[in-house]
Amino acid sequence: MQNKPYPPACPHDPIKPLFEGVYWVHGSIKIAPGLMMNRNMVVLKQGNALSLINPVRLNDDEEQKLLALGRVENIIRLGDFHGRDDAYYVDTFKARFWCQTGQTTYPDRQPDHIIDEQTVPPIDNARFFVFASARYPEAALLLKDHRLLITTDSIQYHADWTYTTFLSKIILSIMGFKKALLIGGPWLKRVTPKGGSMKPDFERLLALDFDHLIGAHGVLLTGGAKAELQRVMAETF
Repeated sequence: MQNKPYPPACPHDPIKPLFEGVYWVHGSIKIAPGLMMNRNMVVLKQGNALSLINPVRLNDDEEQKLLALGRVENIIRLGDFHGRDDAYYVDTFKARFWCQTGQTTYPDRQPDHIIDEQTVPPIDNARFFVFASARYPEAALLLKDHRLLITTDSIQYHADWTYTTFLSKIILSIMGFKKALLIGGPWLKRVTPKGGSMKPDFERLLALDFDHLIGAHGVLLTGGAKAELQRVMAETF
């Protein structure tokens, strides 16, 4: 498969199972010389169909392992600031592309399916949540069977700094990132309406039934995610 015009794969871990029919890849993204941080892709398998959430391009060996799981049929972008590898998967595997309207960071692809809270996901017993007040598109996906909430930049859980360079750690620390569940500070600042607040959106989010969480950065938080988010919200808002 040709690499151009697509960005190459960055270092990443092997595909690992999370729950039945749910896998993840813990990888990385190079932001600038000396600046690298981790990022995650979630893979959902239903029958022979694979849906990739927050896609991360894989190296050739791991891509073959992905294809051994099934056929890549859906590419789902949950956050406007992600999308580096979406085009590669859409073009290479003729996959359907899902996102909200108003994409600004990677606006070159038009969605086959527009995400809103009435959109039915291509996974059984799942639902989309949309941060309706955000100035830039941001959504989440709830897998009801597993009580797993999949986010992008809005909510992240960091337990270590894998794939994060020393300089990146310093910058992230200054931005308020730490080893904990957190609402992404730079994201919150950028998406909050002038003179407004994102608190009502997070209050709506807390009405969902979830216990586990995985964002586009960090790692999986197993158990207690909703209670921890309530605590973080009290600190943030």
